[in-house]
Amino acid sequence: MAKVTQPLTDDSIQVRQVSHYQFSWVPGEPGQNGTYTLQLVLDQGAWEEVLTLTADDADALQDLFIAQGTVHYDIRRRVLLFGVKSPGS
Repeated sequence: MAKVTQPLTDDSIQVRQVSHYQFSWVPGEPGQNGTYTLQLVLDQGAWEEVLTLTADDADALQDLFIAQGTVHYDIRRRVLLFGVKSPGS
């Protein structure tokens, strides 16, 4: 059995399920592009993360969120995991 460092806390959990997400756009200086952000609510609010995106990334991620039933986020590596499937499915 793997040895688990104690105490196990919310900060110890590195991969969490995305419960909700929200895209936002902040205008830039006059004549400049704005900034897109993506707020991730993980494990029903146990953790939150905000990512800064390009317009193309925001568009692509929106499509992936719509297409996938379950999405996870690796906090330490800052990686979104799409298309997570159970073995044998």
